[in-house]
Amino acid sequence: MIFLEKLRGGRPTISFEFFPPKTPEGWAKLYATIADTARLSVDLVSVTYGAGGSTRENTLELVAALQNNLGISAMAHLTCLGHSLDELAHLLDRLAEKNVPVIMALRGDPPQGETTFRSHPQGFSHASELIGFIKKGWPQFRIGCAAYPEGHPESCATDGTRLPERDMEFLKLKQDQGADFAVTQMFFDNAVYEKFVEQAQAANISMPLLPGIMPLNSASQIERFVTLAGCAIPERLRQAASEEDVVEAGYAFALEQCRNLLKNGAPGIHLYTLNQSAQSGRLAAALREEGLL
Repeated sequence: MIFLEKLRGGRPTISFEFFPPKTPEGWAKLYATIADTARLSVDLVSVTYGAGGSTRENTLELVAALQNNLGISAMAHLTCLGHSLDELAHLLDRLAEKNVPVIMALRGDPPQGETTFRSHPQGFSHASELIGFIKKGWPQFRIGCAAYPEGHPESCATDGTRLPERDMEFLKLKQDQGADFAVTQMFFDNAVYEKFVEQAQAANISMPLLPGIMPLNSASQIERFVTLAGCAIPERLRQAASEEDVVEAGYAFALEQCRNLLKNGAPGIHLYTLNQSAQSGRLAAALREEGLL
């Protein structure tokens, strides 16, 4: 597939991430977004599903439609959470039947209101186990995984300090089990990503590490970024959030961030779109005009 061919050939990629909505209005908006995306020549579109597989069927059908009806290379998220090995095998069989080429293999976050991950009694506890399971039984799939430049919220010392070195061990294990590439959690300080890449190289991690970028769309997103992902927020981003036209200021910040990442050797850009194509489409177009994609 073109996405992986470009990654392996050192040509930067652009990928978008969508999520299945929960309302008819949300689906109408997403279909409009997908129509726009089909015209953007995006290398890969990723589709998430809710905690415990709450939107699993919608994810499967949407990914299949993107891949088979619109000709957009699609990646389905698959999590350990809430699934037995038999259920995972059934889902993988269905994805294979629908010619979906790429799986994003994740452990999964605890459902809303819960703070502790609980594995299925007949399931897996770690993404690395899921990756090995896929690689052994369904070798036709290419596999993506998650990476955490600022540390996973659960990789902490007793005092709450995050331990990125522990995440690096897990990332190396994911690669060893068969992951082809990783997508990072969102970040807003490129120095964080650059340090992470250096640490990964020192740990013999050679798979591409795609930076995950989320354009700022509202001032209220700032605190949400901190709460959900533990991101460091540069002062310039806080200033952007205070601008009268916060959307335009957020776009300008994201464009500079993507531009600098690509100029410094990032293998591509993965955009967390929040099901909106306008900002992401503008970013992709601008980066292409500058010859960076």
